[in-house]
Amino acid sequence: MDSKGTPESDFSIECFQNYTAPEVFIQGLAGIIDQQDVKSMIVAQKQMLQRFEKTNEMLTNCNALSASRLKSVAPEFKKHSQMFLEMKKDLDYIFKKIRAIKTKISVQYPDAYAEAYSQNNPLESSDIQDGDENIFQPKEEN
Repeated sequence: MDSKGTPESDFSIECFQNYTAPEVFIQGLAGIIDQQDVKSMIVAQKQMLQRFEKTNEMLTNCNALSASRLKSVAPEFKKHSQMFLEMKKDLDYIFKKIRAIKTKISVQYPDAYAEAYSQNNPLESSDIQDGDENIFQPKEEN
């Protein structure tokens, strides 16, 4: 059977002449897909979009709250940090002076210094390393 001369073949060719090949392909796929499945996917996507928008709004609010709290606390934090740096400098100066005094006393009075050191030092000599200034360790009681 030659279908070139039939009206049906002429109609089908004319029908798709206004569309491009991808559009014809998409139209063919649209006929295969179940519309109920498409509707359920659209509903699920809308629900997820609402959740994402709500989550985004909550995160934006959290970010704004964090920024405002940081803005109010930052100057105080900076002041405390500066105070700690000053305290460290002061303590370093004090430890330096104490070391100088200890050295001076140990040179002038070596016997008395050795006896006083052995009686009053809570740390074993093996626990002390060069430059170790950890005097804040609790004293061990026997």
